Amino acid sequence: MRFGIFWIACLAMGQDFSDIQLEKASGGHRFTEGPLWSKYIDGLLFCEVPSNKILAFQPGKGLGKYLDETGGASGLSYDAEGHLYIAEARSRRIIRLSASDEKKVEVVAERFEGKRFNGPNDIVVRKDGQVYFSDPAFGAQSETREMDFYGVYHMTPKGELSLVAKSKGRPNGVTLSPNGRILYVANSDERKVYAYDLDGRGKASNERVFLSGLDGVPDGLRTDEKGNVYVAANHVYIFSPQGKALHTIHMGEKPSNMTFGDADHMTLYITAKASVYRARMKVKGAVSEY
Repeated sequence: MRFGIFWIACLAMGQDFSDIQLEKASGGHRFTEGPLWSKYIDGLLFCEVPSNKILAFQPGKGLGKYLDETGGASGLSYDAEGHLYIAEARSRRIIRLSASDEKKVEVVAERFEGKRFNGPNDIVVRKDGQVYFSDPAFGAQSETREMDFYGVYHMTPKGELSLVAKSKGRPNGVTLSPNGRILYVANSDERKVYAYDLDGRGKASNERVFLSGLDGVPDGLRTDEKGNVYVAANHVYIFSPQGKALHTIHMGEKPSNMTFGDADHMTLYITAKASVYRARMKVKGAVSEY
């Protein structure tokens, strides 16, 4: 009887990651990053970082170009009004594309206290317009940086910029809990994931280590509607909101990031070195609202 109650409880929690079938959606790329499902094109946007491009994969239609000459785009996020925010590592700035005209580009952040960013890497926008992004320094950015620290930043809907954290190692992927009250930040050098509480104005507090000792260098992060946290490192690792290991999606190529997509938001898309993969899930991706 106890076993029966336990099994029913597990099903109710929705922690079923069995029978995940991974398939290649697109291949032959030059390092893919920053996947984001777009309801506006009914397809997946992702960055091909070395080529300075954002590409679009539409199921049933195939691959196409979305944007050329992006300045090293590596992170993407929409706001509630449909503006596309882009973290450009090579141009060392955050830009925003108009919801009505993708060629209309607005630079929304490129300096903090008078100094240029190191190289913004990943970005997430809460439904109320609060923006969070990481600013490490990888590759050439480390040789020309003006900052003497690596940062995680918060930008309000009015464009006011503040530091969430000065990181000891390089911050990388960022994501939000389903209710938008927790910010998660991967730290590549420390092989940790940090968590921060967020209030109604978007202010962060209570820095803490959510995960440590990860297998591989953590990159992108995502959450599902249950609050589980997905970490791209040597493989894709899934943890409960309490930090308990739940499942590993084994990858043939090292993953960089992931996002949920398709009309029902139940397909996990994973960017990797030269490919984009997808897998049908039994849980929906999170929509971070506050």
